[in-house]
Amino acid sequence: MDLIPFLFFVALFFNIRASIKLTLDWRGMLITTRFVREAYARLADLPAEERLERDPETPVFLHLVPAYQEPDIAVTVGALTASRYPHGRLHVVVITKEEEERAPHEAMSVSTGELVRRLRETLPPYQQKRLSHVVMSGPGRKAHQLNWALRPEVLREILTEETDPRRVFVGVSDADSIPDPDTYRWIAQRELGGQGSLAYQGIPLSLANYDRLPIRGKICAIQQSSIFIRVSIARLLNEVKRVRLLARLTARAPRLAWLVRPAFELFFRRSQICLGHNQFVRLDLMQAVGGFPTSGATEDSTLGYELGRRGVLIQALPMVEVTDLPETSEGVIRQNARWYRGVLDDIPFLWRVWRTEPTAFNLAQLVRHIGNKVVEWPIAALVYPATGWLGWYLAYHHEGHRFWFYMATGAPTVSLLLTVWVGGIMTQALIEDLHPYLPRSVDLRRKSLKEKFLGTFRCQTYWLLATRGAWRVLWALARTGRFEPAKTDRVTGRRVHTLSAASTLSPQGRGQGEGS
Repeated sequence: MDLIPFLFFVALFFNIRASIKLTLDWRGMLITTRFVREAYARLADLPAEERLERDPETPVFLHLVPAYQEPDIAVTVGALTASRYPHGRLHVVVITKEEEERAPHEAMSVSTGELVRRLRETLPPYQQKRLSHVVMSGPGRKAHQLNWALRPEVLREILTEETDPRRVFVGVSDADSIPDPDTYRWIAQRELGGQGSLAYQGIPLSLANYDRLPIRGKICAIQQSSIFIRVSIARLLNEVKRVRLLARLTARAPRLAWLVRPAFELFFRRSQICLGHNQFVRLDLMQAVGGFPTSGATEDSTLGYELGRRGVLIQALPMVEVTDLPETSEGVIRQNARWYRGVLDDIPFLWRVWRTEPTAFNLAQLVRHIGNKVVEWPIAALVYPATGWLGWYLAYHHEGHRFWFYMATGAPTVSLLLTVWVGGIMTQALIEDLHPYLPRSVDLRRKSLKEKFLGTFRCQTYWLLATRGAWRVLWALARTGRFEPAKTDRVTGRRVHTLSAASTLSPQGRGQGEGS
């Protein structure tokens, strides 16, 4: 076999694939930003708190915040307890660890639990009633903390016994989250209007500490935020459309639908992944799946796969929540290493699901997970530039064949231009378009010529750091057989906020209920 033609077609395939992927990413960002703009334009139509208070069908929210060594916990908890929602139908539960109560981090004067207790004393009485604090005994990660709050004895203490689990939604925020104060009202409107869902996933953007980041950090914050809007949320929006299309075909031509369903689920269905915060799942469903999965390093992706296996369509939630990005390159690498460890941990789960229920959908989830995440994540930052160069290099071998010569030179050129246009220009512009809807005032503009130049032409910085995180996991597994994911360090090298959350929230913040 002649190696030159083989390498040529490999390079051509990867460059065409990259161009298609960038085009789809661009479209995904447009779809999601339009979804957000339309939702915020209709905020005035959301039901008032007085109406929700009177309606017996109004959903109840049990919002969980797992926290460990979190000096800024008061900002998140203050914002959650100040949300615009009936007082008795919102319960914010902070779960800390007993080990931190015994030995707080040396850089913190007191434990996270003590910070929560002190915050509670400063809140108005109605917000004090919303806030609960429980301490988990024994070791465990985030998923174990969340499940600790879902134990029957804790639920009985926080929720009234007559509360129907079908009316309770379990929300999750990270300890650095700043949510939109109208999130609960948006979900309540859907539930009371007959358009409800068993699960919702909102939009998390890694922009809360944007002002404190250096230029490289700002580039990473924009790129990480873009993943959520162009892939995760866009996928949820499109998945609902795909399923409805098949449902209409089933209603009109059931036999044809029966024939095309396997191919449809194998090639056109997409996996749904919860993002770990700004997410809401109904309590009865959480109890049915056995709580948050604890088998892997990341409970959110596993939960999304479990919901997909059960046929649950997660509904996209347009309300925005901002969180921090790690403030050093090492922090970004460690964060992505933890996520990639979770990707590897999901393989046995998806394998068991497919072996138990060998459907086309479950097979597609397993194959795509391995191909798009396990394999592509570590190599994408190397393969796509290498194949782009290879395409140009091999072009002269086809000088006598104009079509293949133009394809060999055109495909990598288009891919490179789209990388700069979509990744460096349109991503920045569309994230900036979301500025009016952020629950915290953040200046996202590129201010200096250097910042504009680097932000445009070094838009792949984040992906290079993510690749390093993946290879760190693979190297550790190859060398020692294990990798222990590390928690994002928010204690050292950080500016500690005061107990008041009011100063962190956006001046566009739409009225009362935004400060503690």
